[in-house]
Amino acid sequence: MSIALLFKGILIGFSIAAPVGPIGMLCMRRTLAKGRVTGIATGLGAATADAVYGCIGALGLTWVSGFLVDQQMWLRLIGGLFLCVLGVQTFLSNPTEETASAKGEGLLGAYASTFFLTLTNPMTILSFAAIFAGLGIGNTQGDYLAAMLVVLGVFIGSATWWLTLSGGVSLLRVKVTPEGLRWINRTSGIIIAGFGLFALLTLLGVH
Repeated sequence: MSIALLFKGILIGFSIAAPVGPIGMLCMRRTLAKGRVTGIATGLGAATADAVYGCIGALGLTWVSGFLVDQQMWLRLIGGLFLCVLGVQTFLSNPTEETASAKGEGLLGAYASTFFLTLTNPMTILSFAAIFAGLGIGNTQGDYLAAMLVVLGVFIGSATWWLTLSGGVSLLRVKVTPEGLRWINRTSGIIIAGFGLFALLTLLGVH
């Protein structure tokens, strides 16, 4: 039973993380610009946020998920604006300066920014709720060991995806010239800002 719950958690974490969105673009771009370690830090921030949402789902904390869904307008506004700012910064970033800031605060910032972005996406908790219900593990209330196994699995699954993605992209890093990286920054910046603008535009349909 415990192994089955852990495996289900890994499956959930991997499936939630795998679709390429703004975090995926950010992870790939940072890996190319600053190296694999920064890419991993970026991914682990998202994996930690996934584990937080997994904890909410596994413990059946419906009041927390309900609150997050009720506040989705503000979450989308904050997340959308943050993505727009991040997109502009990425577009204007200098490859040489980025390489110099790849350690210390750069790693902490990479981790914190993706943790924040993932938490401000209200669709994440809805995705967890749907998958948990589909796999029959939507309520482990009272069984904290079972809940923690699911959460651990979610983190492992999500982290596995980000480690794989950053590792694969890092293999291409030696082949990217500074000029190529500059165009990657511009393209990534436009895409990331596009995700932010989309999030802001969806506010028009939120009641």
